[in-house]
Amino acid sequence: MTSPDVRLNAWVHGKVQGVGFRWWTRSRALELGLTGYAANRPDGRVHVVAQGARADCQRLLELLRSDGTPGRVNTVVADWADAGDPIDGFAER
Repeated sequence: MTSPDVRLNAWVHGKVQGVGFRWWTRSRALELGLTGYAANRPDGRVHVVAQGARADCQRLLELLRSDGTPGRVNTVVADWADAGDPIDGFAER
C-alpha cells in the first residue's frame, strides 16, 4: 500500500525573483514526479505548492533549502496538508 499524497506549501524568502528560481523549482518538482506550481508573490517571496508522495515533497523542500538554488534563499517556511484536488503538471505563475 502506498502512503497517501500530501500537499506542501512553501514560502521561499530571499532574492528569489528574477533569477530563474521558479523555472528551477519546476524542473526539480517534475524530476520528483510532483504536481503544483511556483508563483511570485508581491512581497518578493515565491510560493511553492507541491503535491505528491511525502518523501518526494520532503526532498523538494530539502532542495529549496539547499545552496544549489538560483538566487539566494534566506529561509523557507513550510506547511503540510493532506493532498487537495488534483493539480495538472507543475506550472510557473
